[in-house]
Amino acid sequence: MLRSIAIAVGSLVLIATIAPALRAEVTAAAVDESIKRGVEYLLSRQDRASGSWAEYKGEPGGLTALITLSLLNSGVPKDNEQIETALEYLEKMPDPQQTYSTSLQIMVFCQADPAAYRLKIARLAAWLETHQIREAGNDTKGGWSYRSTSARADNSNTQFAMLALHEAERAGVRISDQTWQLALNYWTQPGMQHPNGGYGYERGHPPSGSMTCAAIASLIIAYDRLSQGEARVADGKIQCCGNQDPREPLDNALKWMANHFSVDENPSAGIGRLRGGGSPNWLLYYLYGLERVGRMSGQRFIGDHDWYREGCEKLLKHQKAVIHGGWIGDGIIENDPQVATPLALLFLSKGRRPVVIAKLKHQPDAIGGSLDWNHHARAIQNLTMRIEKDWRRDLSWQTIDLNLKRPELDAAGKETGQMLGVSAAELLEAPVLFLSGESNLVLTAEQKKSLKAYVESGGFIFAEACSGNGCNGAAFDRDFRALMKELFKDSELRKLPPDHAVWYAQEKVDPKHLPQDSEFWLWGLDACCRTSVIYCPRSLSCYWELAQNFRDKDRPEAIQRQIDCVAAIGVNVVSYATARELKSKLDRPQIAVSNPGGTSPRGALVVAKLAHGGGDDDAPSALNNLLAVMDQQLAMRVDYEKRKVALTDAKLFTLPLIFAHGRRSFSFSPAERKALKDYLDRGGFLLADSICASKEFADSVRAELKKIYPDASFSRIPPSHEMFTEELGGFRLQTVTLRDPQIRDENDPLIAKPTQITPLLEGLEVNGRIAVVLSPYDLSCALEKGVSLECKGYIPADAAKIGANVLLYALQQ
Repeated sequence: MLRSIAIAVGSLVLIATIAPALRAEVTAAAVDESIKRGVEYLLSRQDRASGSWAEYKGEPGGLTALITLSLLNSGVPKDNEQIETALEYLEKMPDPQQTYSTSLQIMVFCQADPAAYRLKIARLAAWLETHQIREAGNDTKGGWSYRSTSARADNSNTQFAMLALHEAERAGVRISDQTWQLALNYWTQPGMQHPNGGYGYERGHPPSGSMTCAAIASLIIAYDRLSQGEARVADGKIQCCGNQDPREPLDNALKWMANHFSVDENPSAGIGRLRGGGSPNWLLYYLYGLERVGRMSGQRFIGDHDWYREGCEKLLKHQKAVIHGGWIGDGIIENDPQVATPLALLFLSKGRRPVVIAKLKHQPDAIGGSLDWNHHARAIQNLTMRIEKDWRRDLSWQTIDLNLKRPELDAAGKETGQMLGVSAAELLEAPVLFLSGESNLVLTAEQKKSLKAYVESGGFIFAEACSGNGCNGAAFDRDFRALMKELFKDSELRKLPPDHAVWYAQEKVDPKHLPQDSEFWLWGLDACCRTSVIYCPRSLSCYWELAQNFRDKDRPEAIQRQIDCVAAIGVNVVSYATARELKSKLDRPQIAVSNPGGTSPRGALVVAKLAHGGGDDDAPSALNNLLAVMDQQLAMRVDYEKRKVALTDAKLFTLPLIFAHGRRSFSFSPAERKALKDYLDRGGFLLADSICASKEFADSVRAELKKIYPDASFSRIPPSHEMFTEELGGFRLQTVTLRDPQIRDENDPLIAKPTQITPLLEGLEVNGRIAVVLSPYDLSCALEKGVSLECKGYIPADAAKIGANVLLYALQQ
């Protein structure tokens, strides 16, 4: 009977059709291809003899620097022959005497190799500092003009100078506080910002998107250097949760951008054709600035707009009409594809930097007069900069508003009238969520459900109570611990031992340098194949806010050691959570959602988990994620309702196949063994997976089946078996990638060195057919997409293919 059910289900699911797709969204692959085409166009236009591109009169080296900067950000390596000739051309030419060209050269040399070009960067930065307008009678004092210290400054030149000095200081060149203070005074002087929050090209000019973006980036840079955050060092002690200096001009400029957001034009208010602004002129220059606003402010959305996705859609659509692979804009400058193309590439390439961590805005802004979710506001930015340095790659961070509500859309893209909160799939666009607070942590049932599904689908929560050194996070500590008990009933927070990988995943932390506080320790909660929640009952973000390179270098040595130690903890936790593997920014994570109590679609594949005592639900989303592969990649109808079946349950005999995984030993009762024998004898099928290659679980499976079938034994399924081919409608699996934590890359002890092997599956025959398949290497954790440093198993893509092929085999026997 069971074999006939399997054959019937298999026939239906194999001929199922795919439902009509939603409007196609821009993909990471499409953006990569677009960047590739733009890069090829620019490289084809280089003068190979000199290494330069055709320069604009009065800006020597400016266009070559802009193009080279875009190529480096687009992934062209610095040792590429054409990049090398371009850098040589810029290095050997006389130092430019113009703000734009000087600024762009600094940015190029910082991107290429800041150590190798340190002297050049320092010399060019000194030129910018000395050419900042400082005349007492000049009402644009603190800004920069095209070249003279006596001319009037403008917001475009000033932005470029500040961006360059920012990069120079990140490269280790000290910029004076006076320079930053004069620049901040320039942007905040009376009349510079319009009452509605926007900025124009000069004071008194109508506001535009491009110039408001220039102001936002410049204000962020200046405030980072000069304003006092909540963390400080006073009288030889670290103080947290203090008063942060107000940043009203920045807040108002961000609100203007949210209210005037567009990717179709440079937002303006009657600015006409003024330099740096005006609709539709300067659109690409504006998008170049828009990317900077989103990235530097850490905003996932500007207003309710997904700024990067919408900008990509605009640029890719615009590029299709251009045969040579570049872009052409409007106006006398952007109609030159050698100007337009690098601006477009800078948006696409810098904006796609992967998100490494996101702050979770879990409460409205005003909680007792403070931003309770955002104590030590620049801490995550500073942590990300430290991770960038350690990982040697460009990264980004974001803020996700858990309270955001958006209209529900139907398949045609029309609003249904319902409002949706932030889903687990949206949360999964960040591999790590940082949750912080001092006051009560109050979440809705919907928000709790999303957080639980986020962790079960491979996400990672990194939390702290803002407590100690002037903070009082007792209420948050109590509520967070209660939340974890509510969400993960089978696990509990525990003090992490000193040998846990989180203490050395990137930088070895010496506990003696931790702050001398008995509560300053890391707690962890094991869920979904790894420690998926790490919590500190003391404030980490306070120390991260202090861990920046721009000021306060005369701190007591013991204090600086503590700051460095806590910063290393932050890097370690993120490294442990991600294993430095990050998804593309445009990836839309898919979560297979169960439908408890719902009706199964006609002819749908139904698979239940087998109940046992060895951790039968330790990877709760693994099976549904495998079913999603059957649904989305193999066009099968599947039932996503989560079911767990006991061997003594009569429903067992209605299921063509069952799935079991675990990480601990277990045993069956005599009644359960008899039921499993009857099930398999009647044509049933069991797929068993050893979570993280648990020897205890695998040995228990073998032992229990030996008791049921004394004359049968597990043996390796040969690589030539149809289970590893495309014959059954699945995937070709001649070689797969295995990660073994015992085999480390000699150059990087954090990374398990991938090994190419033939799939290792063991089979047990019943009545002449394979009725049980055991995977001694992990499939489940990989299916949950939660990277674990301690887990021996297949990479996610291969685990999904192996599991799918086994199910196809079972259905067609």
